[in-house]
Amino acid sequence: MNIKQVRAFLAVAQSMSFANAANQLHLSQPALSLSIKSLEDSLGGKLLTRTTRSIALTPEGEALVPIARRLLAQWEDAEDEMKQRFALQLGKITIASMPSFAASLLPKAIRNYHASYPDIQVAIDDVLSDVVVEMVRNNQVELGISFEPVGLLELAFYPLYDDRFIAILPKDHPLEVHENITWEALLEYDFITLQRPSSVRTMIEKTLSDANIELNVAFDAHQLATVGRMVSDGMGVAVVPALCRQQAKEQGAICRPIVEPEIHRRVGVICQPRSSLSIAAAAMLDILIETYAGENAL
Repeated sequence: MNIKQVRAFLAVAQSMSFANAANQLHLSQPALSLSIKSLEDSLGGKLLTRTTRSIALTPEGEALVPIARRLLAQWEDAEDEMKQRFALQLGKITIASMPSFAASLLPKAIRNYHASYPDIQVAIDDVLSDVVVEMVRNNQVELGISFEPVGLLELAFYPLYDDRFIAILPKDHPLEVHENITWEALLEYDFITLQRPSSVRTMIEKTLSDANIELNVAFDAHQLATVGRMVSDGMGVAVVPALCRQQAKEQGAICRPIVEPEIHRRVGVICQPRSSLSIAAAAMLDILIETYAGENAL
């Protein structure tokens, strides 16, 4: 039983006229009769009795009428919903983003997206960078925003911009007078960073190891926001992604470039191959690239 046969049967059952039903469906009467016969053959019995003067429904035909109406309504609802989804008039996407990006830059892209596609719902999961990758890999979300990971395998990465790490200091710190701060000078003070495992902690440790600089950690925390608060409360100094600059300033910390060595890491969108994305997620990917790529987003 297919949808064309159901429509044909319902048109005849409602009008009790093959001629009227054929006109309604823009079919010839022989084509309509063939469709009804094919439906009867597939179901195994007569749905209509037909004489030269009249048409009547068999008991089985009577039983099929409400079923056919329900099927047709569900089919039309499904068709309408899918058309809305393809037209970006219905749907929902979830983005996993590292908290530093979610709290600083992501709102701009979401605002741009909502202006173009106001009927699509957008949800944000702010999670650690490493968790972002796993959520995309496990199909828990379609799009993730994170530092470029190592070993993407089957996933795609669309770079948005290059993030340069910065030093953050408490107010009135002796190093505040410097335009740029070296690691050697910074590590004379208590150092605060993220706990392991953390991509930020890993980048700092690897960069300093390659430069033969010893790292002694006085305090560590689970979130960058906590690190910033500890610095602003005078507990020590830290190095964080430039994404955190605005938040650090709001917490009362002083921000300066960190040099000798510098740390750079690309920030971008992680997702399954573009052909696997929903229309709504693909549109968000385009908005993210348009909003940030090729610019100094900070």
